[in-house]
Amino acid sequence: MDDGAGKSNDGKGDNGDTGTGIMRILFAEDDEQLREAIVRGLREHAFAVDAVGEGEGAITKAANNDYDVIVLDILMAGRDGLAVCRELRSRGVDAQILLLTALDELSDKISGLDAGADDYLTKPFAFEELLARLRALMRRRRGEVLSPVIVVGDLEVDTHRRMARRGARQIPLTAKEYAFLEYLARNAGRVVSRSEITSHVWDDNHEPGANLLDVYVSRLRRKVDGGGEQPLLHTRRGMGVMLAPSEEPAPAMQSNE
Repeated sequence: MDDGAGKSNDGKGDNGDTGTGIMRILFAEDDEQLREAIVRGLREHAFAVDAVGEGEGAITKAANNDYDVIVLDILMAGRDGLAVCRELRSRGVDAQILLLTALDELSDKISGLDAGADDYLTKPFAFEELLARLRALMRRRRGEVLSPVIVVGDLEVDTHRRMARRGARQIPLTAKEYAFLEYLARNAGRVVSRSEITSHVWDDNHEPGANLLDVYVSRLRRKVDGGGEQPLLHTRRGMGVMLAPSEEPAPAMQSNE
């Protein structure tokens, strides 16, 4: 694990505010075989992914869901990725947009960036490279530089290795448990509502009911706080869940004006 570089011990997570890391992704690709393979791989890495095979579907999904990153194939049937990208930006969608393209000319890449994309990836690509681009978009999101390790009290969440530990104790987590914990860690010190958790940790194909959320909270509490350490996971009836060394939410920033 990284040796403390960029860590914060104030219980607010690594970015110091209420921003989130990459959690929910829209993947738009008209090659069904490639789409299914990429979606399967992303879900195995704890991302919540919605997938579509054409441009209009991508616009509809983006209009009805809050995505952290939208991945668009440029050469989609119907409205292509460039047209979709322009439409989303015109509608005020501020998610990070990554374009997938088989077009390797500099002018094509410039066209994509001018349409409002944040990055591009040329086909064919290795899955590991896609993951690296997604991590880079996370670090660049809103101009912030994010540490790969989030520290909340004595809990460390390593977003590169997708692992968590308290002190010397490694915490065994399923992919979905890890995604849930990372989202809470990135919002440490703040009560996160059930609707926020649902929209960022689950995708359209796996919307959890209230009972399932309670089950995951119970599992995380048992795994994170089950070693006799100071409790970090706190529930607020009717409000949501908070990860913090203290049960009191972090105070809001006060204006000096």
